[in-house]
Amino acid sequence: MTLHLPDAHGALRAYEPRTEPLPALRATPGSAFTSRTVFSAAHVVADPYADTGPDGPAAVDWDATLAFRRHLWSHGLGVAEAMDTAQRGMGLDWAGAAELIRRSAAEAKATGGRIACGVGTDQLATAAVTLAEVRSAYEEQLAVVEESGAQAILMASRALAATAQGPDDYLEVYGHLLRQAAEPVILHWLGPMFDPALEGYWGSSDLDTATDTFLEVIAAHPDKVDGIKVSLLDARREVDLRRRLPQGVRCYTGDDFNYPELIAGDDQGFSHALLGIFDPLGPLAAEAVRVLDTGNVDGFRELLDPTVELSRHLFQAPTRFYKTGVVFLAWLAGHQSHFTMVGGLQSARSLPHFARAYELADGLGLFPDPKLAEERMKNLLSLYGVNQ
Repeated sequence: MTLHLPDAHGALRAYEPRTEPLPALRATPGSAFTSRTVFSAAHVVADPYADTGPDGPAAVDWDATLAFRRHLWSHGLGVAEAMDTAQRGMGLDWAGAAELIRRSAAEAKATGGRIACGVGTDQLATAAVTLAEVRSAYEEQLAVVEESGAQAILMASRALAATAQGPDDYLEVYGHLLRQAAEPVILHWLGPMFDPALEGYWGSSDLDTATDTFLEVIAAHPDKVDGIKVSLLDARREVDLRRRLPQGVRCYTGDDFNYPELIAGDDQGFSHALLGIFDPLGPLAAEAVRVLDTGNVDGFRELLDPTVELSRHLFQAPTRFYKTGVVFLAWLAGHQSHFTMVGGLQSARSLPHFARAYELADGLGLFPDPKLAEERMKNLLSLYGVNQ
């Protein structure tokens, strides 16, 4: 069948869907990765029958949500839980995130999967709070993650960004948390393109100054920092930063624009990965890393480089709405039966955006059942009045 897909100018173009998935998707998962530590930040599946609205509590389909995590673990990927990809602070509140952490950590323990979970301060309002309240909120969430048995990821805090008066406040809060953390954590620097409320994080809008403060936090507690996740969409800055890290502290790329080159690395080092794009790319990403494990950098790039165009499309500005594309592709791939999102975020992207995402993903062979994806895309087009 030929599908007629709309573009941003209102015109329709003919597209011939492929009939077979990428052969790499059929690869049998093998042993654990040896050259890189790789996490996929995973999305949540909403309960489509819940009688709730954008301002109501998140209604999650727990069975489908956990099934998707088992899918990622089955391919050898770690799961980064309750992060930005799970709509943290964009539909998923702290109560829902805490439940997600407990359930996913228990599932990880039962299946032998690796898991790290986000620790933030989203139980607070972002205005009119004190540094002591920010610290206490972080402590509450850190306790939930540590009690679940998962590794902690200290996420950037909107409340801290709104309250801190300068770099010293960041040094004080993060130093306090690192001293009391039971195990080494991952520090997460999320740029304002993902969340505008995080502008000026680490006490300065000048990224060089902010980087110096970030590194000062790490240098004071290198034994408590497993690694850093950098989500600034700036490959050069990430490379410069990882070369300045203390020995033994890893860099986990969160750059969904430049991940192949950053993971492949250079003669002075490489980045591990903690990526939202590895949610829809899971099996293909896992196969690429296994190729890299053999020392075949060219083979790794041949598999992963063609996915960058799709990733840049999903993460185009406003970048914070990339979650919509991730869930859309999960629906087309058959990982869930519907395209409903917590907070109603399925409305955050346009039909031309969805059409291009489908075309790019299908062209890559990402759908295990291309016919199912084609039929679901056809139904969506019809719902929007684009008859086929």
